[in-house]
Amino acid sequence: MSATDTLDALVPARAVFHPVVDLGTGAVVAVEAHAAPSAPSGPPGPSGGPMRPDPASGDVRRAVEAARAAAGLGTPLPIQIGLRAETLAGGEDLLAELHRGLGDTGRRPQEIILCVGGGFPPARRPALAAALSALRRAGYLVGLSGLGSAHTPLDLLVEGASYLLKLDPGLARTAAADPRRAALVASLVELAHRLETHVLAPGMAARDQVLHMRETGVRLVQGPALAPPEWRPGMPVTIPVTGEAAAPARPGAGLGPRVSEFTLPAVTLPRTATAGEVLNALTAETGATSVVLVDERQRPSFTVDRTRFLLQLSGAYGHALHARRPAARLADPPRPVPRTVPAIAALRAAGAADERVYDDLVVVDEVGRCLGIVRVADLIRAMSR
Repeated sequence: MSATDTLDALVPARAVFHPVVDLGTGAVVAVEAHAAPSAPSGPPGPSGGPMRPDPASGDVRRAVEAARAAAGLGTPLPIQIGLRAETLAGGEDLLAELHRGLGDTGRRPQEIILCVGGGFPPARRPALAAALSALRRAGYLVGLSGLGSAHTPLDLLVEGASYLLKLDPGLARTAAADPRRAALVASLVELAHRLETHVLAPGMAARDQVLHMRETGVRLVQGPALAPPEWRPGMPVTIPVTGEAAAPARPGAGLGPRVSEFTLPAVTLPRTATAGEVLNALTAETGATSVVLVDERQRPSFTVDRTRFLLQLSGAYGHALHARRPAARLADPPRPVPRTVPAIAALRAAGAADERVYDDLVVVDEVGRCLGIVRVADLIRAMSR
């Protein structure tokens, strides 16, 4: 049996995976996972067949199954999972069930991006807002999907700090050929930048659609134009290439873009991780430039630079000397930057450390928790335009 066959045997056949691709670097920065609905089970219903499951419980179960399938792939990349807004508004018991199920996968909250979509009935908005706040406090990265459709009210964007805003797939696909839809996408991207959050364009099926998103300022994309349906972490992705386009002007930008616009999901491990565990993470994800070692409150304790770390392990007896010992011995202090600072200020901070100019910066929230990393090369490219 081949390695691919072994992997497929470990992953449920109903699970589907899509890479989230960073157009700035061509790297896969997260894995979206879907699990098909399970067959009804449980005690017989009135008609003698299985009792119809509660939609909210089924939604939670699919989310947990998707996370479990993605964890089975062994990738250290963050996992993106979809949930319906009605489910989160269903009460604390459902949230507790979701939290337990996701915890059982072995992935920590800050490694999971929960994208909330579906209907947002006004009567359930207070319960939904409370659920989103609870998920953020637990450390989950929370996003909203369907942006640009009637299902996602715009005022919901300002009620909490969303990590990700996911465009409506139909709107994202048709924007390249429809000036009115293109104008709507451009305005939504501008709004997201002002709110200091990421934008993801899903469903990209053609080269011109991906290029249009790049020109509009969208950095994260996914869809069949980038990867086939059978894609798994470690497989290549296709990045459409064109001549370098000037970045679209953003009126009223002031000091320029915020560092949050360049933030990418970080590969994180506990601060107690061994050098061998860090090596496995870097080997599994060749696009990762660093690993952030975090404490129990998800605050960055150390950063492991890929190049320096691999050089130290590749020397004579390097693996034997370091693999089972704490990775912190080969790490550096993190270089944290608040997510609200201008990109030019972050670039200046990077240049203040001569020996580590090109090390990744760690973006943190208001209480110091790791939100992701920024690659200095991305800041240099942006500031040079």
